[in-house]
Amino acid sequence: MIILEREQSYLMVTQNDHAQIAGVIARNCTEDYFFKDNRTQEVLLAIQEHDRGWIELDSSPVWNDKTEKPYSFIDYPLALKITFYKKGLDEVEKMSKYAGLLCSLHYSSFIQDSSVPAVREFWKEEKQRQEQLSKELQLEGNETKQETLMYHLDLLKFCDYLSLYISLNEPGDNKGIHPFFRNGFPQLFAFVTDKPIVAHWENQETVSLSFSPLKGEMEVKLPYRAVSKEHIETNGVLQAYKDTPVSIRKVVFN
Repeated sequence: MIILEREQSYLMVTQNDHAQIAGVIARNCTEDYFFKDNRTQEVLLAIQEHDRGWIELDSSPVWNDKTEKPYSFIDYPLALKITFYKKGLDEVEKMSKYAGLLCSLHYSSFIQDSSVPAVREFWKEEKQRQEQLSKELQLEGNETKQETLMYHLDLLKFCDYLSLYISLNEPGDNKGIHPFFRNGFPQLFAFVTDKPIVAHWENQETVSLSFSPLKGEMEVKLPYRAVSKEHIETNGVLQAYKDTPVSIRKVVFN
């Protein structure tokens, strides 16, 4: 779950809804920048489905007694989280080996330094998955294909970050930007002369990019629930979440 805390509520966005928006962003990217071979649809699938493992977890939000807030994707218990990571990666691999490889690389890239035994085991298993898929896809030993794979991975991460940007930040507020984005997006692309792409709220509905890889202005619709803190205190986070209707926020990128 992606969570933005407000004074009287938590704005809660499911990981899968966020991933679907990342997929919409990817489908609106200029193909000349991003797709250099015949794997366009598989790359789009990877971006759209990269958070499949969270679907079941996000259906039942859990309260974190330590922080006195709902668990988010950042602090969710690792042992349980990686079990569902693997489940989601298995599902994506069944849809497309190339998409499964991209998603595996994405997840293993931000947990490889963990000292937790279960996480280390997950990372080891994912390295084996990556080696096997690379072999099956005939990517091993082909420098051009490996470079393209890493390029597609950066595309996945960029679309992921841009979708997270509108989920983790208060609309229109450029002062309280989440730490993830204070130095721009970490992915570097040659077509922007290797400088970070920086996002900026023009108003409460519009986000501008210092360099836009999009075909043109585009609108996305972000589903979220504004779950009342009072309701949580009275009924618990799960019941409060289920009782709160889904709202839609429109965001325009230019």
